[in-house]
Amino acid sequence: MSKIRGKETKPEIIVRKFLFSKGFRYRINDNRYPGTPDIVLLKYHTIIFVNGCFWHGHENCKAAKLPKTNLQTWKVKILDNIFRDEKNIAKLKKEGWKVIIIWQCEIKSKNNREKRLNY
Repeated sequence: MSKIRGKETKPEIIVRKFLFSKGFRYRINDNRYPGTPDIVLLKYHTIIFVNGCFWHGHENCKAAKLPKTNLQTWKVKILDNIFRDEKNIAKLKKEGWKVIIIWQCEIKSKNNREKRLNY
């Protein structure tokens, strides 16, 4: 677990490169906001979270399948993450931010990536 990174992940970098190529300027991992968003677009009052399917419990996703060992521990961990995410998103929306969540599986393949990021 100590080897798992929370910043500078491949999906985050893909999204950031896309945004930069389209002329957007942003802040990364800004801890002034609830949940330390991956990307903050101040000019557009928009926050983007790039979530890993496993760690954030993406529904109906193959990558979010829980391991068979220590099942109860993993369930609690993932449910805590989901609850924390929902709480942080609610706080941000209450403060007037637009919140976008991009899932890891949505940008894994090039075809899906183009569709999702051009949305």
